Amino acid sequence: LIRPEATGYGVVYFASEMLARHGETTEGKRWLVSGSGNVAQFTVEKILHLGGKVLTMSDSSGYIYDEEGIDTAKLASIKEMKNIRRGRIQEYCERYPRATFVPIDPALDWNPLWSHRADCAVPAATQNEINGKDALHLVAGGVRLVCEGANMPSSPDAIDIFKSHNILFGPAKAANAGGVAVSGLEMAQDSMRLSWSSEEVDARLHAIMKRIHCTCLDAASTYGRKGDYLAGANIAGFVKVASAMLDQGLV
Repeated sequence: LIRPEATGYGVVYFASEMLARHGETTEGKRWLVSGSGNVAQFTVEKILHLGGKVLTMSDSSGYIYDEEGIDTAKLASIKEMKNIRRGRIQEYCERYPRATFVPIDPALDWNPLWSHRADCAVPAATQNEINGKDALHLVAGGVRLVCEGANMPSSPDAIDIFKSHNILFGPAKAANAGGVAVSGLEMAQDSMRLSWSSEEVDARLHAIMKRIHCTCLDAASTYGRKGDYLAGANIAGFVKVASAMLDQGLV
């Protein structure tokens, strides 16, 4: 696995663990995904592998909405469009006319992409792409899980709304760790002179994301914030660094 691939896969693995904790799976869920770069592409790829249905992707010009779902063949056309020809996402609708393209409207202070009915959402485009209004639209559209694929794509007021409406929220600092994790696996292979297949690396990535998920929940529960993934990720990160500093006599 390459780093962007692992990041996208890791986000979906983290989301699947969040769902599993509540007795649900990725299969059959409708997903809103933003972005169409590497991380978004591999996020969609893994969602499809796990039986989900992806309705949206986007770029800086706007987004596409495909009620029939962006399947493997359609995703391949997006990869060719974005990675080889550097085209715009609107071209998707020329090939698949039943889909809809919605251009960016600079007069709006919210993104219509997040107003469609769905079960789960993965913001994988840019920082602060989901604001308070977007968060309320996600709630109204039935979304029950938001897992961050970009770096800090949800604004603080959006996160507050997710929490107040009991939306499962996977913060980027935990859910987005797949790329770094696979970089660590690459260094381990180099150090031990090993060569793992992509399937074995994928399995190790899945196990790592499962541990990160458990670590967040355990830390949140231990410090009185049960079920709060954001607090759990922050606390677990702080405790790990503080413990290492104490062990080395730095404090």
